[in-house]
Amino acid sequence: MAVTTLGSRGEAAAKASFFYRPEVRQVIYQVVLAIALVTFFWYIIHNTIINLARLGIASGFGFWDRTAGFDIGQHLIPYSAISSYGRAFWVGLWNTVLISAIGIVLATIIGFIVGVARLSKNWLVARIGTVFVEGLRNIPLLLLLFFFYYAVLGALPQARNAYSLPGGAFLSNRGLMTPSPIFEPGFEYVEFAFLAAVGLAIAIGIWAKRRRLATGQPFPAIWTGLAIIIALPLIVALLMGRPLSFDYPVKSTFNFSGGFTMTPEFMSLLFGLSFYTASFIAEIVRSGILAVSTGQKEAAAALGLKPTQSLRLVVMPQALRIMIPPMTSSYLSLTKNSSLGLAIAYPDLVNVTGTMLNQTGQAVEIILLTMAVYLTLSLLTSLFMNWFNSHIALVER
Repeated sequence: MAVTTLGSRGEAAAKASFFYRPEVRQVIYQVVLAIALVTFFWYIIHNTIINLARLGIASGFGFWDRTAGFDIGQHLIPYSAISSYGRAFWVGLWNTVLISAIGIVLATIIGFIVGVARLSKNWLVARIGTVFVEGLRNIPLLLLLFFFYYAVLGALPQARNAYSLPGGAFLSNRGLMTPSPIFEPGFEYVEFAFLAAVGLAIAIGIWAKRRRLATGQPFPAIWTGLAIIIALPLIVALLMGRPLSFDYPVKSTFNFSGGFTMTPEFMSLLFGLSFYTASFIAEIVRSGILAVSTGQKEAAAALGLKPTQSLRLVVMPQALRIMIPPMTSSYLSLTKNSSLGLAIAYPDLVNVTGTMLNQTGQAVEIILLTMAVYLTLSLLTSLFMNWFNSHIALVER
């Protein structure tokens, strides 16, 4: 009996010690948490379905193929009032992608210029950069959008008194009217030539970098690449008989006909997002440059590099490794802040889906779909920036 009692006690102690192991407890906690989350979301979904059924609201995406019945002022894909709700959703999505992509590029360019200007030895240039950053960074973005929409673009003259710009463009309170390109047969060869030129320019840049690391001899890869990108498509276009023409805007008494119109809503949202985000990017650039050791700059000067060469070849490559993570957050904020275009009637995703929600009453489906789109855009942006950050990271030995 004593042996049996000791054996059962030993088994109990072994079981107790098994459950007290840290790795076992971590697994148990994660399983319990997963079950709790699944139960919580199941309750939310089940309760939502019951409430929708009680209110007589149909669930699902049966409305997707029904006629939308409303117009959208700006659309990158064909759309009319007789198009479906699904088509309207894609129009709003592409409008959001367009304003976000152009805004990110423009904000990055402005932010880099202002960030470098703040470190300039020229007193006036540095103070202008400071005023830009401290002024725009402390103004609410929505107020900035109203300023551009009502005070800047809204104060422009009417169509009959529009400003005439070089190249056949016009600027009025109806927006910026520019010539619209017409792609004729044979232009696809020009596109292929452009893609080939870009690939060749990238190859030259890689070769020039390897050559500089191996021999120390520089090569003007940037200017050579730009020359190839411009010259090769131009030569192909001349050989194909210039398969590109333009439809110029024609001014009438009250409006314009022909050409391409950049609406005041688009311009206001683009300027507001770009300048506002650029004020944050400028500080990221300034702090990144200041984080580079002074010895690096002194070494570049000792080698005889000019200040611009030192900034481009020595300081900026090291500063980029510091600037990329916070710049990712700025890009994500710009994409999400584009939803404020609703306040100035820009037909972005939130504007279009809001109209869809009011007409169909499918609040749950439309809101979840809109949230999923912004989540996807943010994840794709983070994925690309993380890849770029790992690509330029220092490889330690």
